[in-house]
Amino acid sequence: MKTKLLLILLVGTLLGQAQNSKLQNLDINLSTVKYPFDEHFLNLHNQNQDLKMAYMDIQPEKPNQKSIVLLHGKNFNGAYWQTTISELVRNGFRVIVPDQIGFGKSSKPQHFQYSFQQLALNTKTLLDSLHIDKTAVLGHSMGGMLATRFALMFPEITEKLILENPIGLEDYKQLTPYKPVDFWYKNELAQNYEKIKQYQLVFYYDNHWKPEYEQWVNLLAGWTLNKDYPLIAWNAALTYDMIFTQPVVQEFSLLKCPTLLIIGTRDRTALGKALASPEVQKTMGLYNELGKKTQQKIPNSKLIELDNVGHLPHIEAFERFICPLLKFMNE
Repeated sequence: MKTKLLLILLVGTLLGQAQNSKLQNLDINLSTVKYPFDEHFLNLHNQNQDLKMAYMDIQPEKPNQKSIVLLHGKNFNGAYWQTTISELVRNGFRVIVPDQIGFGKSSKPQHFQYSFQQLALNTKTLLDSLHIDKTAVLGHSMGGMLATRFALMFPEITEKLILENPIGLEDYKQLTPYKPVDFWYKNELAQNYEKIKQYQLVFYYDNHWKPEYEQWVNLLAGWTLNKDYPLIAWNAALTYDMIFTQPVVQEFSLLKCPTLLIIGTRDRTALGKALASPEVQKTMGLYNELGKKTQQKIPNSKLIELDNVGHLPHIEAFERFICPLLKFMNE
């Protein structure tokens, strides 16, 4: 029995080493990573410093005069929207996809007071620069919290709101003990390929893994090999603090625009879950329940539940995701 266990551990270690050998050392702004569409940069002056915000702006050949902004999650960047962008553009929509400050190809500041308000204002500045005064907004994961804040701050701009497995459907600070930024920084410094994949496997995909998910692990893990990774880790720690201390769940009832919730019910994502008591852990991240509860809080909202789908419907079950999205956008 011990021999069998040792063999399993050895195989796992060798597979991890093989994967690590394939990892590319990625610089702080992903300069060697090609996004699926042309990359642009907006100059911002935030908090007494000059920053650059990366974005894609994809315009259709046959425009329907409607726009949509896609907001990425915490462990992602705009590139993971590729198939969603392509289908939206094919249907006539102009699609704007920013990398928020601290993420993807955008600036990673040494010092920054992260808030969903600041990120929403940056997104509004981007739209202003593109002369877009009406748009739908789609947010996934952390992007769902940001999209909610954007819709609350700029209801005159937000025509429709789509929330795809957003985090923050429960108030994490009421469920877990507070941890300072230094705690999250230390946690981020310890990240590697194996830890990143294990987290995504368990929480995002509920232990259902496909080879095509590797690319999103590799982008994060490639950063851990770079000499500037401590700065990336520091920004990641700051955004953890933003998520824990700036909930939006209590303000869902204030949303004014038509809203669509697309919820993969197998999702079990809950930030800080490991910090909670065993009893509380059992109640966290239950998207099969959270979707229904959230739909009841948001006026003029619809809920599409995708059974046997995890945290990333637009990656894991694209056809089941895109059909209700297009229907909602065309209503």
